[in-house]
Amino acid sequence: MSLSTEEIERYRRHLLLHEVGGPGQQKLKAARVLVVGAGGLGAPMLQYLAAAGVGCIGIVDDDRVSLSNLQRQVIHSSQTIGQLKTNSAQEAIARLNPNVHVEIHSIHLDTANARKLIAKYDIIADGSDNFATRYLVSDCCFYERKPLITGALGGFDASLTTLRPFEKASNKQPNPTYRCLFPEAPPTGTLPNCSEAGILGPLAGLLGSMMALEIIREIVGFGQGLVGKLLLIDGLTMRFETIIYAQDPDNPLNGVNVQR
Repeated sequence: MSLSTEEIERYRRHLLLHEVGGPGQQKLKAARVLVVGAGGLGAPMLQYLAAAGVGCIGIVDDDRVSLSNLQRQVIHSSQTIGQLKTNSAQEAIARLNPNVHVEIHSIHLDTANARKLIAKYDIIADGSDNFATRYLVSDCCFYERKPLITGALGGFDASLTTLRPFEKASNKQPNPTYRCLFPEAPPTGTLPNCSEAGILGPLAGLLGSMMALEIIREIVGFGQGLVGKLLLIDGLTMRFETIIYAQDPDNPLNGVNVQR
């Protein structure tokens, strides 16, 4: 997929990078990425993916922009309060980079529609704010054999990992699933959401940007990804730590007792 003269100038700083260059930028242009959630994580993620020249970005979210979102959801503005977040984000991306094609899905993801939607994209990024959606998206990505970048936020903490459980690691064992990392969701109501506990705005920007970086690395194919690694961020101490995790042989997706 060739680049126009305007695109060559727009992405010049990428083209200068040996790890990206022309071939890498063409991969970005050809890629189809689905972002789940146009909120705290989705907002910066969408901006940087669009700026980087990802050719097609899908956005799934059924929420509307509210005033309390604007402290961290920087793709939206005071002028878009009341709009669907998908429409608000689409308008912002069009202003940022008209070369990017945006597909909006103003729906609530559930078992009836998630797998069919995920199948249409090359790579999935989950910026949702609840465990039900995270388990749903990760399970569907496993069955549809789609790479998944998933992040989560607390008040001052964040985490990020990449999942490719449909492939094998260098030791010939299957890569871990989301359920290897978190076998079960915590009981409903035990963990407060951001509307109850609060959240530091720039931390959402930091993690969303890191998710965009991980997506770009997966598409272009440079660096060392986060498969089998959970990156933890402590916003109070500005501490970053990476935990290694592996397949749980008892997990219900690719565990040893699963019939294939």
